[in-house]
Amino acid sequence: ALAPRRGWIFPGLDQRPAAVPAVVSAAPPGRPYAAAAKTAKKGSRKTKQEETKKKQVTRRWPLMSKPVDDVYLTWYYERPSYDVEEAVGMLKKFQELDFTYPKQFVYINVFLDMALQKKKKVDLVASTVLLPHRFTDETNKVLVFTENEQEAEIARENGAAVVGGVELIKWILEDEIQVDFYVAVPAIMPKLIPLRNKLRRKYPSTKRNSLGHDIPKMLQLFREGLEYVVEDERVIKTRIARV
Repeated sequence: ALAPRRGWIFPGLDQRPAAVPAVVSAAPPGRPYAAAAKTAKKGSRKTKQEETKKKQVTRRWPLMSKPVDDVYLTWYYERPSYDVEEAVGMLKKFQELDFTYPKQFVYINVFLDMALQKKKKVDLVASTVLLPHRFTDETNKVLVFTENEQEAEIARENGAAVVGGVELIKWILEDEIQVDFYVAVPAIMPKLIPLRNKLRRKYPSTKRNSLGHDIPKMLQLFREGLEYVVEDERVIKTRIARV
């Protein structure tokens, strides 16, 4: 900021002779550095007070159970829940009012209780289930690994998209062959080790029911089945029907 000259406020002041300065003791020179702040001890009172302040949460009033008016603020009330039969009936009613596609999918969110007695990380859960009532005509493409000609013929008769042995490994690694699922018979598994890192969770295994001798059963499961994955360690989001 620019300060005005003294003569502007008191005319003639800057024309007076300068007074002789009084002798004063010399001030100590300023430090070229700042003193380091003392680190607070681990159990000091100040740090404990700061931690309690951080933990303090703003108080919220309890939510009301049911609104009494037609127009209301939703965050003041508990989220309503309905039985499955009532919820599906509401979806059908909304579809008629909104003129939406009548055969649109119905999705569900399933929250699992993944609490364990011992504290350890839960592995990613991915599986395929065969629903009692199919709601889509789409079928998955399934590849069958076998070197037995009789087993290969059974696989083709039951709707396998690709059937073959070790000659398919090169085409899969080069992404020339892409299918939804892979199943295999136990006899060929030692030759499929190069595909372990490529297929990952789709690598044939007894744990996922994609490794065995019953080829028709495996093909039915993976051609018509619904695959689901557990997200965020406990949530399943998937479609189960049509409106």
